[in-house]
Amino acid sequence: MQTSHRTARTAGPLFLLTFVSAIAGAALYAPLLTDPDYVTGSGADTRVLLGAVCELVLIIANIGTAVVLFPVLRRHSETAAVGYVAARIMECALIAVGILSVLTVVTLRQTAGADEYLPVARALVALHGWTFLLGPGFVVGIGNGLLLGFLMYRSHLVPRPMALFGLIGGPLMSLSGLAVLFGAYEQSSVPSALATLPEIIWEASLGIYLTVVGFRRPRPVRAFSPTGNVDAGA
Repeated sequence: MQTSHRTARTAGPLFLLTFVSAIAGAALYAPLLTDPDYVTGSGADTRVLLGAVCELVLIIANIGTAVVLFPVLRRHSETAAVGYVAARIMECALIAVGILSVLTVVTLRQTAGADEYLPVARALVALHGWTFLLGPGFVVGIGNGLLLGFLMYRSHLVPRPMALFGLIGGPLMSLSGLAVLFGAYEQSSVPSALATLPEIIWEASLGIYLTVVGFRRPRPVRAFSPTGNVDAGA
């Protein structure tokens, strides 16, 4: 029980760190992502590089949540727990591609800065946008939302009403990502924000709950012994 308590108190701050690093990274990237002529201008390269560092911290925190929680979650469904880890890794791979695209724009500005590189720079910014949509905008809904919500709901490690935000909000967020992909509305639109809100509530409340309270007493894992009796241990 002490091990599970330490796990919760480690995972909680990591979840909160993902929020801080993601928001900081997006804010620091703003000059590059919003200025279509960034590569030919004076630039804000140091700010953008700090944004890249924030997203590297985000990758570490994302994988950290999966690795730390896995030993506890696998007791309740190893398949779902492995799926959660895989989703986190996939999300981080897409974030890493986004980081590389942004850093390449910085390199183009510093070494070239000519008008003929504008289409390339804009294409790289568009690539970053797609990685954000498919990573934090789609894969997160499956991994952090549906799979983690299912595991927390099944295990009773957190209050079930809280876990429902993940079970419902995750698929809703992924469906919204598909809607953006097919042009139903913009990623920064009101419908997208409303579809993302339950997932945000889920992740924020989970981080705070695990940090302050820790895990609830887990539901016993029931297994059948060779004699046909039910073993309520493990």
